[in-house]
Amino acid sequence: MTDVRVDLEDYKVSKAPPTIYYIPDYITKEEEDLLMKNVYSAPKPKWTQLSNRRLQNWGGLPHPKGMIQEDMPPWLKVYTDRISTTGSRLFGDKTLNHVLVNEYEAGQGIMPHEDGSLFFPTVSTISLGSHTLLDFYYHIQQDEETTKDSSTSQDERHFASILLEPRSLVFVTEDMYKLHLHGITERKSDIITDKVSNLDLCKCVSVGDNLQRSTRVSLTIRHVPKILKAKLFMGKKR
Repeated sequence: MTDVRVDLEDYKVSKAPPTIYYIPDYITKEEEDLLMKNVYSAPKPKWTQLSNRRLQNWGGLPHPKGMIQEDMPPWLKVYTDRISTTGSRLFGDKTLNHVLVNEYEAGQGIMPHEDGSLFFPTVSTISLGSHTLLDFYYHIQQDEETTKDSSTSQDERHFASILLEPRSLVFVTEDMYKLHLHGITERKSDIITDKVSNLDLCKCVSVGDNLQRSTRVSLTIRHVPKILKAKLFMGKKR
């Protein structure tokens, strides 16, 4: 396990625009196994099935009107507390009160998107089970401003990737959170190119390597600023 009091500047991805921090081996193999066991021990109704992956929400369900906060289970609170310490400079005094668990089978991914204003503009993610590439894209409107061509393809808008290894932790903040889209391409393997910005922080991976994906579980840990009390949603007693 990486010391929670690390100097984040040692893990800053210098070859990407501001700002990403990548910490390999943030958790141990034993911690990874226990986290996976807890994820897959969750009650079946906790899972939400989507077309390209399935997920769990812990701490509440984020909503534009606010989130009704729920207690974080102890097996996750260990990591919300730990990441609060590791990323204290990024989150400040914010409590990390939401965890999104995503399961991606090999070949699954998520379209380029932005997380938006429901969350404090810093996101942290622990990866379990398999690697993936987190890809970053310019917005179409950014391309229009620079090229005056709204037909720019998704591949042309892709400008950087971060290799997320099993047991790693990544922080995405500042412009990389606020200005750009991020996604995971649907494929079963990844060829490492010079667009992978954090290779100097990764273990035994080089440009040209072909990495085979397996099932990956991600823990995306964030702060939801707008919290509502449950009674606001309760109707009047009859």
